[in-house]
Amino acid sequence: MTPPWQYNELQQVGADYTDSVHVDAYDQQMQKLRDIKQEIKNIIEHLDLKPDHSILEFGTGTGEFAIEAAKHCAVVHALDVSPTMLGYARQKAEQQGMTNIQFHHAGFLTYEHEGKPLDAVVSQLALHHLPDFWKMVALQRIFEMLIDGGKFYLMDTVYSFKPEDHESFFNNWLDTIKETAGEDIAQDTEIAIREEFTTVDWIMEELLSKAGFQIEKAEYPTECLAVYVCIKPAH
Repeated sequence: MTPPWQYNELQQVGADYTDSVHVDAYDQQMQKLRDIKQEIKNIIEHLDLKPDHSILEFGTGTGEFAIEAAKHCAVVHALDVSPTMLGYARQKAEQQGMTNIQFHHAGFLTYEHEGKPLDAVVSQLALHHLPDFWKMVALQRIFEMLIDGGKFYLMDTVYSFKPEDHESFFNNWLDTIKETAGEDIAQDTEIAIREEFTTVDWIMEELLSKAGFQIEKAEYPTECLAVYVCIKPAH
């Protein structure tokens, strides 16, 4: 049972992904901002997935990564806090004949892993929904779910610009999104800046290290995005 003092990760924060209209448009919107297929290919290569591996994805969204990863490993646990997203992802997986994906309505703080430890965990654009203290709790929980030598791939919004430049950065960022992806996504991003919990680069790296991870790679493709490939050291 979830204690009453625990952060409620199931509550709606930021863009409303309980809205079926929003969810239906999600894939098309994201393609305007990201090369999803290339990102998935990169993740699978970094994780070096094997046919007997079991992996987990926090914030599976519409299931794009989970469905592709399921072609390369034994089991994928796909989690999301949005029942609407999960329903959409499950339907997509069924349409593609994928039978080795287990969907769970849960998040970083509420998922209870059963069975053997995981070979890899993936999180894309989800961890920033938690305040920093609860990010730390989440990372420690992920660490405990992994086998020794298991990998954690984290892509998330992380700020690496100078704090004194925040006003010009955010304005320029939103202007760029309006031009490339449209007003709706720009509004979602504005909500994310205002209401979500994106942290800064040095804090994120310290959180990962304090949780026990060895950071194999830390990349900052833009001043608002980070990619970390981490490993759980063998004892």
